[in-house]
Amino acid sequence: MRFKFAHAVSIAAAVAMATACGKKDEGGAGTVTSAASSAAAPAASAPAPAPASEATIVKIGHVAPLTGLQAHLGKDNENGARLALEEISAQGLTIDGRSIRLVLDAQDDAADPRTGEEAAQRLVDDHVIAVIGHMNSGVSIPASKIYSDAGIAQISPSTTNPDYTKQGFKTTFRVVATDAQQGPALAGYALKTLHAKKVVVVDDSTAYGRGLADEFAKAVQAGGVKLAARETTTEKARNYKAILTKIRRIQPDVVMYGGMDVTGGPFVKEAAAQGIKAKFLAGDGVCTDKVAELAGDAVQNLVCSEAGLALSKMDKGADFAQKYGARFHTPVQIYAPFTYDAMYVIVDAMKRANSIEAPKVLAAIATTDYNGLTGHIAFDDRGDLKAGTITLFDFKDKKKDVLDVVKQ
Repeated sequence: MRFKFAHAVSIAAAVAMATACGKKDEGGAGTVTSAASSAAAPAASAPAPAPASEATIVKIGHVAPLTGLQAHLGKDNENGARLALEEISAQGLTIDGRSIRLVLDAQDDAADPRTGEEAAQRLVDDHVIAVIGHMNSGVSIPASKIYSDAGIAQISPSTTNPDYTKQGFKTTFRVVATDAQQGPALAGYALKTLHAKKVVVVDDSTAYGRGLADEFAKAVQAGGVKLAARETTTEKARNYKAILTKIRRIQPDVVMYGGMDVTGGPFVKEAAAQGIKAKFLAGDGVCTDKVAELAGDAVQNLVCSEAGLALSKMDKGADFAQKYGARFHTPVQIYAPFTYDAMYVIVDAMKRANSIEAPKVLAAIATTDYNGLTGHIAFDDRGDLKAGTITLFDFKDKKKDVLDVVKQ
């Protein structure tokens, strides 16, 4: 920065003023900027008082679908991260002697892989020090290479496909269990509780839906039950008549659906309308409050899972639900508690590293040992939780009700 002074201003005063205005850090990923603005030249010959020093801005990225059919879930994720950021900011944050002002750099990936890659690159270009996201496995996986190349930590609150952390990147983390746990938990319920002998599996052809369906199918077959059929639809499908006609002929005990609530709800509703009596199972993409609205009365035929502890089972879950509702005037959908914890994990890493540099924050995240809202958070060498939890739900009066908790 350059400052112009009247002729009478001494060199010593100029140095003092420049120091008060702060410095701009230089670097690649994780660069931060001072919020102080340039001072105008004083009109009088006497030196003007130095401007007040402002906090150093640190950007943390969040990316999820904020438009499209899954926007209600993406906004829920963003809200959780924002609530944590606002709490931390209200308490005040100082790193390495500097007052820090956190900024949430929120991006929309529209649940689309290509759009997700573009959003990831924007976050890199914005010099965020870490990223919370993406929501969908099919977006997280391609975007993860961009963060890896930039050396920026990525913590997903809801990516469950095992392949996300199998790529060998040192930047990928998640604060939920994986489908390698979720699929077998659903399969165990089908075989041990429902005693299913005839099982049909349907998925929406996405990385998430197909991956979860694959894990479920493997576990069912390992349990000695052969699949009666394996069918596919798409994440944008609105008519399931052909698939459901086949299922009605098979008359299965259980139908497992791998996909999201926007398709899973109508699928279950249409199945009931066609007289299919099977129990329907689904994963976390379907396991939302909205699915009860989409499935109608047929939601009573649904059992679904979440790749984490239920909000009602978290020690401070009720307090979080109250704070969330007061701030955003809507109930928690599903993974807001996990984005909330992801934000705290990043700030905890900043504190332990005593740094706002992305590489140092990344290294500290890898050694996280944090007790959060969702439980204890510590990562293995791949970036997966060392101890994951799966919660199973059914629906009573169109509200989710905990059936069982399955721990790793």
